[in-house]
Amino acid sequence: MIEIIILIFLCRSIGNKAAQKGLKAGWWKFYTVVAWVVAEILGIMIAVILFGPTNMFSIYSIAIVSAFGGYLLINYLVEKAPPVIDDNDIDNLGENLN
Repeated sequence: MIEIIILIFLCRSIGNKAAQKGLKAGWWKFYTVVAWVVAEILGIMIAVILFGPTNMFSIYSIAIVSAFGGYLLINYLVEKAPPVIDDNDIDNLGENLN
């Protein structure tokens, strides 16, 4: 349950970063959820292979760390994405100069 609350806050963070760059925030939030779930499933699979199916604390710990890694991947992609340039930006040059 706590991971869903964390995921909501992380999606909000990704959405804000994407919106600042002029990207579609909804899609980046969707990518964050998908990356979180896929990385968590991969973490569970790796943990079961390493520790066996009975060591639930280790499995859950590696799953959460892997899921956060999925968020970090999307965060990196948003930060490295170039900002969307509007065609009207040339008309706004120099407006913020005082």
